[in-house]
Amino acid sequence: MRKQILIQHDQESFFYNLRFMLIVCVLAGNALEPLITRFAGAEALFLWIYTFHMPLFVWVTGYFAKPSIQGVSGRNVLKQIALQYLLFQTLYALMDATVFHTPHMRLSFFAPYLLLWFLASHFCWRLLVRLTISWKPVYRLIASIALGVIAGYLPVDGFWLSCSRTFVFLPFFVIGYDYGAAIRARLLPGWGRRAAAILSVALLIYIAYGGLNIPQGWLFGSKTYAELGHQEWYAGIFRLGIYLLEIISATLFLAWVPNLTSKLTDLGRRTLYVFLLHGFLVRLAIWSGIYSYMGSALFIPVILGVAVLFSVTLAHPLVRHTFKVLIEPDISRISIHRHGVFKRSA
Repeated sequence: MRKQILIQHDQESFFYNLRFMLIVCVLAGNALEPLITRFAGAEALFLWIYTFHMPLFVWVTGYFAKPSIQGVSGRNVLKQIALQYLLFQTLYALMDATVFHTPHMRLSFFAPYLLLWFLASHFCWRLLVRLTISWKPVYRLIASIALGVIAGYLPVDGFWLSCSRTFVFLPFFVIGYDYGAAIRARLLPGWGRRAAAILSVALLIYIAYGGLNIPQGWLFGSKTYAELGHQEWYAGIFRLGIYLLEIISATLFLAWVPNLTSKLTDLGRRTLYVFLLHGFLVRLAIWSGIYSYMGSALFIPVILGVAVLFSVTLAHPLVRHTFKVLIEPDISRISIHRHGVFKRSA
Protein backbone atom coordinates (compact mmCIF):
# COMPACT_ATOMS: atom_id res chain seq x y z
CA MET A 1 0.00 0.00 0.00
CA ARG A 2 2.78 2.38 0.95
CA LYS A 3 4.67 1.51 -2.25
CA GLN A 4 1.56 2.30 -4.30
CA ILE A 5 1.21 5.69 -2.58
CA LEU A 6 4.88 6.49 -3.29
CA ILE A 7 4.46 5.54 -6.96
CA GLN A 8 1.37 7.74 -7.19
CA HIS A 9 3.25 10.62 -5.51
CA ASP A 10 6.20 10.31 -7.92
CA GLN A 11 3.77 10.19 -10.83
CA GLU A 12 2.04 13.37 -9.70
CA SER A 13 5.40 15.09 -9.23
CA PHE A 14 6.45 14.07 -12.74
CA PHE A 15 3.34 15.59 -14.29
CA TYR A 16 3.62 18.81 -12.27
CA ASN A 17 7.30 19.11 -13.20
CA LEU A 18 6.42 18.55 -16.84
CA ARG A 19 3.62 21.10 -16.69
CA PHE A 20 5.93 23.85 -15.48
CA MET A 21 8.60 23.00 -18.05
CA LEU A 22 5.93 23.20 -20.75
CA ILE A 23 4.61 26.57 -19.60
CA VAL A 24 8.19 27.87 -19.85
CA CYS A 25 8.21 26.54 -23.42
CA VAL A 26 4.89 28.29 -24.11
CA LEU A 27 6.25 31.60 -22.88
CA ALA A 28 9.56 31.10 -24.69
CA GLY A 29 7.79 30.24 -27.94
CA ASN A 30 5.61 33.34 -27.78
CA ALA A 31 8.60 35.52 -26.89
CA LEU A 32 10.71 34.11 -29.72
CA GLU A 33 8.06 34.48 -32.42
CA PRO A 34 8.87 38.14 -33.29
CA LEU A 35 12.46 37.07 -34.08
CA ILE A 36 11.91 33.96 -36.20
CA THR A 37 12.00 35.87 -39.49
CA ARG A 38 15.30 37.53 -38.55
CA PHE A 39 17.41 34.78 -36.98
CA ALA A 40 17.62 31.17 -38.12
CA GLY A 41 18.45 30.08 -34.57
CA ALA A 42 15.24 31.60 -33.22
CA GLU A 43 13.21 29.92 -35.95
CA ALA A 44 14.80 26.52 -35.31
CA LEU A 45 14.19 26.74 -31.57
CA PHE A 46 10.63 27.97 -32.19
CA LEU A 47 9.82 25.06 -34.53
CA TRP A 48 11.43 22.52 -32.18
CA ILE A 49 9.31 23.77 -29.29
CA TYR A 50 6.17 23.56 -31.40
CA THR A 51 6.83 19.92 -32.30
CA PHE A 52 6.10 18.88 -28.71
CA HIS A 53 4.96 21.61 -26.32
CA MET A 54 1.27 21.90 -27.22
CA PRO A 55 0.71 18.16 -27.73
CA LEU A 56 2.30 17.52 -24.33
CA PHE A 57 0.46 20.40 -22.68
CA VAL A 58 -2.84 18.98 -23.91
CA TRP A 59 -1.73 15.50 -22.83
CA VAL A 60 -0.98 16.72 -19.29
CA THR A 61 -4.31 18.57 -19.22
CA GLY A 62 -6.09 15.35 -20.14
CA TYR A 63 -4.27 13.47 -17.39
CA PHE A 64 -5.24 16.00 -14.71
CA ALA A 65 -8.83 16.09 -16.01
CA LYS A 66 -9.49 12.43 -15.17
CA PRO A 67 -10.76 12.96 -11.57
CA SER A 68 -13.03 15.87 -12.59
CA ILE A 69 -14.78 14.98 -15.83
CA GLN A 70 -18.12 13.85 -14.41
CA GLY A 71 -20.41 14.86 -11.57
CA VAL A 72 -20.40 18.11 -9.62
CA SER A 73 -16.64 18.59 -9.93
CA GLY A 74 -16.87 18.20 -13.71
CA ARG A 75 -19.63 20.82 -13.97
CA ASN A 76 -17.71 23.19 -11.71
CA VAL A 77 -14.59 22.96 -13.88
CA LEU A 78 -16.66 23.69 -16.99
CA LYS A 79 -18.17 26.75 -15.31
CA GLN A 80 -14.75 27.99 -14.24
CA ILE A 81 -13.25 27.55 -17.72
CA ALA A 82 -16.20 29.42 -19.26
CA LEU A 83 -15.83 32.32 -16.82
CA GLN A 84 -12.07 32.48 -17.36
CA TYR A 85 -12.59 32.62 -21.09
CA LEU A 86 -15.24 35.35 -20.97
CA LEU A 87 -13.25 37.43 -18.49
CA PHE A 88 -9.83 37.23 -20.18
CA GLN A 89 -11.26 37.58 -23.67
CA THR A 90 -12.73 40.87 -22.46
CA LEU A 91 -9.54 41.98 -20.68
CA TYR A 92 -7.28 41.28 -23.66
CA ALA A 93 -9.69 43.09 -26.00
CA LEU A 94 -9.75 46.10 -23.65
CA MET A 95 -5.95 46.13 -23.57
CA ASP A 96 -5.85 46.18 -27.37
CA ALA A 97 -8.39 48.99 -27.52
CA THR A 98 -7.00 51.21 -24.74
CA VAL A 99 -3.23 50.53 -24.65
CA PHE A 100 -2.30 49.40 -28.15
CA HIS A 101 -5.10 51.21 -29.99
CA THR A 102 -5.41 48.29 -32.41
CA PRO A 103 -7.33 49.46 -35.50
CA HIS A 104 -10.75 47.91 -36.21
CA MET A 105 -10.69 46.27 -32.79
CA ARG A 106 -13.95 44.62 -31.74
CA LEU A 107 -14.77 42.23 -28.95
CA SER A 108 -15.90 38.82 -30.15
CA PHE A 109 -16.31 35.72 -28.03
CA PHE A 110 -16.28 33.55 -31.16
CA ALA A 111 -12.66 34.33 -32.07
CA PRO A 112 -10.38 33.44 -29.10
CA TYR A 113 -7.70 36.04 -28.44
CA LEU A 114 -4.20 34.59 -28.94
CA LEU A 115 -3.56 31.97 -26.23
CA LEU A 116 -7.20 31.88 -25.08
CA TRP A 117 -7.95 29.28 -27.75
CA PHE A 118 -6.73 26.77 -25.18
CA LEU A 119 -9.58 27.61 -22.80
CA ALA A 120 -12.20 27.28 -25.53
CA SER A 121 -10.71 23.98 -26.66
CA HIS A 122 -10.30 22.67 -23.10
CA PHE A 123 -14.01 23.30 -22.51
CA CYS A 124 -14.86 21.32 -25.66
CA TRP A 125 -12.41 18.49 -24.91
CA ARG A 126 -14.08 17.91 -21.56
CA LEU A 127 -17.53 17.92 -23.14
CA LEU A 128 -16.46 15.46 -25.83
CA VAL A 129 -14.99 13.07 -23.26
CA ARG A 130 -18.16 13.35 -21.15
CA LEU A 131 -20.24 12.49 -24.22
CA THR A 132 -18.13 9.40 -24.90
CA ILE A 133 -17.50 8.37 -21.29
CA SER A 134 -19.21 5.00 -21.82
CA TRP A 135 -16.97 4.14 -24.78
CA LYS A 136 -13.94 1.91 -24.54
CA PRO A 137 -10.75 4.04 -24.45
CA VAL A 138 -9.47 2.58 -27.73
CA TYR A 139 -12.69 3.58 -29.53
CA ARG A 140 -12.48 7.07 -28.07
CA LEU A 141 -8.88 7.37 -29.28
CA ILE A 142 -9.70 6.16 -32.79
CA ALA A 143 -12.64 8.57 -33.00
CA SER A 144 -10.50 11.48 -31.79
CA ILE A 145 -7.82 10.81 -34.41
CA ALA A 146 -10.50 10.55 -37.10
CA LEU A 147 -12.00 13.89 -35.99
CA GLY A 148 -8.54 15.48 -35.96
CA VAL A 149 -7.98 14.43 -39.57
CA ILE A 150 -11.51 15.23 -40.78
CA ALA A 151 -11.48 18.71 -39.19
CA GLY A 152 -8.94 19.85 -41.77
CA TYR A 153 -11.47 19.34 -44.55
CA LEU A 154 -14.20 21.48 -42.95
CA PRO A 155 -15.15 24.55 -45.06
CA VAL A 156 -14.91 26.92 -42.09
CA ASP A 157 -12.36 29.34 -40.68
CA GLY A 158 -10.14 27.26 -38.41
CA PHE A 159 -9.95 30.09 -35.85
CA TRP A 160 -13.72 30.20 -35.26
CA LEU A 161 -14.17 29.18 -31.61
CA SER A 162 -10.82 27.40 -31.94
CA CYS A 163 -12.64 24.78 -34.02
CA SER A 164 -9.55 23.47 -35.79
CA ARG A 165 -7.30 23.24 -32.74
CA THR A 166 -10.05 21.63 -30.68
CA PHE A 167 -10.21 18.64 -33.01
CA VAL A 168 -6.55 18.58 -34.06
CA PHE A 169 -5.30 18.32 -30.47
CA LEU A 170 -8.21 16.20 -29.18
CA PRO A 171 -6.25 12.91 -29.54
CA PHE A 172 -3.61 14.16 -27.12
CA PHE A 173 -6.25 15.07 -24.53
CA VAL A 174 -7.80 11.61 -24.91
CA ILE A 175 -4.39 9.92 -24.63
CA GLY A 176 -3.67 11.91 -21.46
CA TYR A 177 -7.08 11.11 -20.00
CA ASP A 178 -7.13 7.40 -20.78
CA TYR A 179 -3.46 6.44 -20.97
CA GLY A 180 -1.47 9.18 -19.21
CA ALA A 181 -0.59 7.15 -16.12
CA ALA A 182 0.17 4.00 -18.15
CA ILE A 183 2.49 5.86 -20.50
CA ARG A 184 4.30 7.47 -17.57
CA ALA A 185 4.87 4.03 -16.02
CA ARG A 186 6.46 2.74 -19.22
CA LEU A 187 8.98 5.51 -19.78
CA LEU A 188 12.48 4.10 -20.03
CA PRO A 189 14.87 4.70 -17.11
CA GLY A 190 18.66 4.80 -17.18
CA TRP A 191 20.37 4.54 -20.56
CA GLY A 192 17.08 4.68 -22.44
CA ARG A 193 16.28 8.03 -20.85
CA ARG A 194 19.70 9.42 -21.71
CA ALA A 195 19.43 8.19 -25.29
CA ALA A 196 16.03 9.88 -25.66
CA ALA A 197 17.40 13.16 -24.32
CA ILE A 198 20.27 13.03 -26.83
CA LEU A 199 17.83 12.32 -29.68
CA SER A 200 15.69 15.28 -28.57
CA VAL A 201 18.72 17.55 -28.97
CA ALA A 202 19.51 15.84 -32.27
CA LEU A 203 16.03 16.76 -33.52
CA LEU A 204 16.70 20.40 -32.65
CA ILE A 205 19.98 20.29 -34.57
CA TYR A 206 18.24 18.59 -37.50
CA ILE A 207 15.66 21.39 -37.58
CA ALA A 208 18.39 24.03 -37.31
CA TYR A 209 20.02 22.65 -40.46
CA GLY A 210 16.78 22.87 -42.41
CA GLY A 211 15.78 19.25 -42.07
CA LEU A 212 12.17 19.95 -41.10
CA ASN A 213 10.82 21.67 -44.17
CA ILE A 214 7.14 22.03 -43.25
CA PRO A 215 4.99 25.16 -42.88
CA GLN A 216 4.53 26.32 -39.28
CA GLY A 217 0.76 26.21 -39.72
CA TRP A 218 0.81 22.42 -39.59
CA LEU A 219 2.27 22.54 -36.08
CA PHE A 220 -0.10 25.29 -34.87
CA GLY A 221 -3.16 23.19 -35.69
CA SER A 222 -5.21 26.34 -36.25
CA LYS A 223 -5.84 26.13 -39.98
CA THR A 224 -7.78 23.91 -42.34
CA TYR A 225 -6.02 22.10 -45.18
CA ALA A 226 -7.35 24.68 -47.65
CA GLU A 227 -5.91 27.49 -45.52
CA LEU A 228 -2.59 25.64 -45.55
CA GLY A 229 -2.69 25.49 -49.34
CA HIS A 230 -3.71 21.86 -49.73
CA GLN A 231 -6.92 21.10 -51.61
CA GLU A 232 -6.04 17.47 -52.29
CA TRP A 233 -8.28 14.70 -51.01
CA TYR A 234 -5.29 13.05 -49.37
CA ALA A 235 -4.30 16.12 -47.28
CA GLY A 236 -5.40 14.24 -44.16
CA ILE A 237 -2.41 11.91 -44.58
CA PHE A 238 -0.17 14.91 -43.91
CA ARG A 239 -2.00 15.41 -40.61
CA LEU A 240 -1.23 11.82 -39.64
CA GLY A 241 2.42 12.50 -40.47
CA ILE A 242 2.40 15.56 -38.20
CA TYR A 243 0.85 13.47 -35.42
CA LEU A 244 3.70 10.98 -35.77
CA LEU A 245 6.31 13.75 -35.62
CA GLU A 246 4.67 15.29 -32.54
CA ILE A 247 4.44 11.94 -30.74
CA ILE A 248 8.11 11.19 -31.40
CA SER A 249 9.29 14.66 -30.36
CA ALA A 250 7.06 14.68 -27.27
CA THR A 251 8.26 11.23 -26.19
CA LEU A 252 11.89 12.30 -26.54
CA PHE A 253 11.31 15.51 -24.58
CA LEU A 254 9.87 13.55 -21.65
CA ALA A 255 13.40 12.31 -20.97
CA TRP A 256 14.25 15.79 -19.68
CA VAL A 257 11.53 15.77 -17.02
CA PRO A 258 12.69 15.02 -13.45
CA ASN A 259 10.70 12.58 -11.30
CA LEU A 260 11.51 13.92 -7.85
CA THR A 261 9.38 16.35 -5.88
CA SER A 262 11.06 19.75 -5.78
CA LYS A 263 10.49 23.47 -6.13
CA LEU A 264 9.69 22.74 -9.77
CA THR A 265 6.76 20.59 -8.63
CA ASP A 266 5.34 23.40 -6.53
CA LEU A 267 5.62 25.84 -9.42
CA GLY A 268 3.84 23.33 -11.64
CA ARG A 269 0.74 23.59 -9.48
CA ARG A 270 0.24 27.24 -10.49
CA THR A 271 0.89 27.19 -14.24
CA LEU A 272 -2.62 28.48 -14.96
CA TYR A 273 -1.50 31.88 -13.65
CA VAL A 274 1.53 31.89 -15.94
CA PHE A 275 -0.60 30.85 -18.90
CA LEU A 276 -3.31 33.49 -18.52
CA LEU A 277 -1.10 36.40 -17.46
CA HIS A 278 2.00 36.04 -19.62
CA GLY A 279 0.15 37.22 -22.74
CA PHE A 280 -0.05 40.71 -21.26
CA LEU A 281 3.74 40.76 -20.75
CA VAL A 282 4.53 39.48 -24.24
CA ARG A 283 2.13 41.95 -25.88
CA LEU A 284 3.62 44.81 -23.86
CA ALA A 285 7.16 43.76 -24.81
CA ILE A 286 6.26 43.73 -28.52
CA TRP A 287 4.43 47.07 -28.23
CA SER A 288 7.37 48.69 -26.40
CA GLY A 289 9.60 48.22 -29.43
CA ILE A 290 12.28 46.37 -27.48
CA TYR A 291 12.60 43.74 -30.20
CA SER A 292 13.88 46.35 -32.63
CA TYR A 293 17.02 46.64 -30.47
CA MET A 294 17.78 42.92 -30.72
CA GLY A 295 20.27 43.01 -33.55
CA SER A 296 21.87 39.59 -33.22
CA ALA A 297 21.09 35.98 -32.34
CA LEU A 298 22.92 36.51 -29.04
CA PHE A 299 19.64 37.82 -27.64
CA ILE A 300 18.03 34.38 -28.01
CA PRO A 301 19.48 32.99 -24.73
CA VAL A 302 18.52 36.27 -23.06
CA ILE A 303 14.90 35.75 -24.15
CA LEU A 304 14.99 32.17 -22.87
CA GLY A 305 16.34 33.36 -19.53
CA VAL A 306 13.63 36.02 -19.28
CA ALA A 307 11.01 33.38 -20.14
CA VAL A 308 12.16 31.26 -17.19
CA LEU A 309 12.26 34.31 -14.91
CA PHE A 310 8.75 35.43 -15.88
CA SER A 311 7.41 31.89 -15.50
CA VAL A 312 8.83 31.55 -11.99
CA THR A 313 7.56 35.01 -11.05
CA LEU A 314 4.02 34.48 -12.35
CA ALA A 315 3.85 31.10 -10.58
CA HIS A 316 4.76 32.70 -7.23
CA PRO A 317 2.18 32.28 -4.43
CA LEU A 318 1.92 36.07 -4.12
CA VAL A 319 0.71 36.30 -7.72
CA ARG A 320 -1.90 33.66 -7.01
CA HIS A 321 -3.06 35.55 -3.93
CA THR A 322 -3.31 38.79 -5.93
CA PHE A 323 -5.08 37.46 -9.04
CA LYS A 324 -7.05 34.55 -7.63
CA VAL A 325 -10.36 36.40 -7.93
CA LEU A 326 -9.76 36.73 -11.69
CA ILE A 327 -8.18 33.39 -12.49
CA GLU A 328 -10.05 31.17 -10.05
CA PRO A 329 -13.41 32.99 -9.82
CA ASP A 330 -16.07 31.91 -7.35
CA ILE A 331 -18.44 29.66 -9.26
CA SER A 332 -20.41 28.41 -6.25
CA ARG A 333 -23.51 30.49 -7.12
CA ILE A 334 -23.61 29.54 -10.78
CA SER A 335 -25.56 26.46 -11.79
CA ILE A 336 -25.71 24.59 -15.08
CA HIS A 337 -29.14 23.20 -15.81
CA ARG A 338 -29.86 20.23 -17.98
CA HIS A 339 -30.27 22.28 -21.08
CA GLY A 340 -26.67 23.53 -20.69
CA VAL A 341 -27.63 27.16 -19.96
CA PHE A 342 -25.52 29.13 -17.51
CA LYS A 343 -27.74 30.84 -14.95
CA ARG A 344 -27.23 32.48 -11.61
CA SER A 345 -29.05 30.93 -8.72
CA ALA A 346 -31.28 33.08 -6.59
